Amino acid sequence: ATLNIQAADGSFTGFIKVHLRLSRPRTSFYLPCDCVKQIHIGSLTTTSEVIQGLLKKFMVLDDPRKFALYRQTHRDGQDLFQKLPLSEHPLVLRLKAGPDPEQLTFVLKENETGEWHAFSVPELQNFLVILEKEEAERVRAVQQKYTIYRQKLQQALQQHSP
Repeated sequence: ATLNIQAADGSFTGFIKVHLRLSRPRTSFYLPCDCVKQIHIGSLTTTSEVIQGLLKKFMVLDDPRKFALYRQTHRDGQDLFQKLPLSEHPLVLRLKAGPDPEQLTFVLKENETGEWHAFSVPELQNFLVILEKEEAERVRAVQQKYTIYRQKLQQALQQHSP
C-alpha cells in the first residue's frame, strides 16, 4: 500500500484491494466472480463509505445494507472471515497488518446477517422461487436414491426366494 501523509491532523491516504465475491444472482448489474478492485481511500474513510464507493463505482443501485465488507485472514490452511463494523477504517487495518494478503484481505460479500428488510418484495419473491426449485430438485434426488435402493432390495429378495 502506497501511503501519502496528508494534513496536520495526521490523516493519510493509500490504496487497498477489495475482492468482490457476490454469490446471489443479480439482474441489475453483472460482476465477474471474485474480481479484485484497488481503491484509493483515506485513513478516515469508514467501512460504510468503502461499500458505498464500490457500489457507486460499479453503478450498483442495490441498497448498501445488502452488502458487508469482511476481513479475510488465512491461518492453519483455513480462510477466516470477520465482518467489519461500519465505523472501522480499512486503510488503518491494512497499514497495521502489512502488505501480506495472508494476514489480511478485504472481501465485499452479501450481508449474512439475515437483514431481509433491505430487499424489495419482488426480490424476496424471486428468492422463494429459487428456493422452491432447489427444494424440488433435492426431493427428486432423494426419491430417486431410495427408488434404486428399493429395487436392489427387491432383486435380492427374489434371488433368495424359492
